[in-house]
Amino acid sequence: MRLAPYFAAAVLAATPALAEVTVFAAASLKTALDEVAADWTEKTGVKVLLSYGGTPTLARQIEAGAPADIFVSAAGTWMDYLQDRKLIRPETRRDILGNRLVLISSTSRAAFVKLDTGAKVKDLLGDERLSMALVDAVPAGQYGKEALMSLGVWDAVKDQVIQSENVTQALRLVATGEVAFGIVYMSDLVGDGGAVKLVGSFPEDSHRPIVYPAALTADGAGPEAAAFLDYLADPAAIAVFQRNRFVPVAAGRADCGRPLFAARCADAAP
Repeated sequence: MRLAPYFAAAVLAATPALAEVTVFAAASLKTALDEVAADWTEKTGVKVLLSYGGTPTLARQIEAGAPADIFVSAAGTWMDYLQDRKLIRPETRRDILGNRLVLISSTSRAAFVKLDTGAKVKDLLGDERLSMALVDAVPAGQYGKEALMSLGVWDAVKDQVIQSENVTQALRLVATGEVAFGIVYMSDLVGDGGAVKLVGSFPEDSHRPIVYPAALTADGAGPEAAAFLDYLADPAAIAVFQRNRFVPVAAGRADCGRPLFAARCADAAP
């Protein structure tokens, strides 16, 4: 039985020589999850080892035997990938966060634009290059491609796309001025030091819901790992995530995340 977060914290804080908890997490979570983990360590004395990267890279590392107690994915598909291979504990799986997909620029723009037509996107980009995470593998890139396809502009801009291994690298190309535009998560703008400008947001119905599932891996043993997984949904942790522009997901809403998509997800259910 899983311990309640505060009770678990009290128990763990009183336990000497606590084990470490190793977490593999999507790169887009770094700023927020670093703070959440530091708060948890301060409360419990348990050290959290965080490894960030592109979601598919992390999933394949776990598949190859890399030691991890918790996996936090930027998409349900890669959590499904591990679950199908019996590499996570499905009873511990839960959706913890959502996000928004936005267009950013390395140059200033006069006003925020709602990117609800392909013409708006194409007019903004012109002939400039567009930085994205891998569009056929990394969740941020997949969501971005879906949005551009939904708006009918993917074929017109695909040759302008510069792909990166993860969304953090895609953001960096824009922040350094190497690429004029990029598609990233809203949360990626926190802590960028104002190096990029928010140009506009994509309609939520232009892509699949952006949901971050978390679960214990099959090898994730011990009360420390279970307690930290629970802490990710604790009000103190959620406040950190919200401050970093993530969207909390209602408890029990598997895979669909936000009420806006409830009907669509119900229609898609087998």
